[in-house]
Amino acid sequence: MKRILIAEDDTDIAELERDYLQLNGWQADIETDGIQTLKRISETCYDVLIVDLMLPGCSGFDIIKKTREQKEIPVLVVSARTEDIDKIRGFELGADDYLVKPFSPAELVARVKSHLARYERLSGNTATSYITAGNLEVNLQSHKVLVNDTETVFTSTEYALLVFLAANPNRVFTREQLFSAVWGSDYAGDLATVAVHIQKIRKKIERDPSNPVIIETLWGTGYRFNRS
Repeated sequence: MKRILIAEDDTDIAELERDYLQLNGWQADIETDGIQTLKRISETCYDVLIVDLMLPGCSGFDIIKKTREQKEIPVLVVSARTEDIDKIRGFELGADDYLVKPFSPAELVARVKSHLARYERLSGNTATSYITAGNLEVNLQSHKVLVNDTETVFTSTEYALLVFLAANPNRVFTREQLFSAVWGSDYAGDLATVAVHIQKIRKKIERDPSNPVIIETLWGTGYRFNRS
């Protein structure tokens, strides 16, 4: 059974999330304090983290950052903060998704399912193969990404997007095509998240992220991964 941690100090919202998640066969735990959330994450094996940004003790941003230092699980933000800067910061720190309150509990369930399914697909890849491009090497068996022979940590969404592009080199994909391939055609979300994740990947793999050569932008068209 998949185990999900809900970090939310509004007990009404937390219990609603828990009820819907449990109806779908998952175990869901609630934590209302940021510091205690970090303690739970370090001591317990969770499959998904759902986190509010405004928690007592420790902010959701800090929780995302510290979780990414320990885990590769999907991290979903649920917050009343609607500013783009908050969304971008969340993604920059390693969040895989961002839902704005008020939200549909059914949509939350759908997004959790989508992230779990993608993570399981990636984790289930047992073929021993590598993708290389310049100073980049992706091990599809171990999910390790090496840049200049140094392992670099990727979130599950960043890794999925990188692998999709790298497995289809020298082809141009629109944001819509990438969103459908990585997030799923039935996934309700903002296409802008594609650009945010591309930017994050470039910061990790490009020698000069402001002048990318591995993942190019074709203005007005989309993105292309250069294998050579």
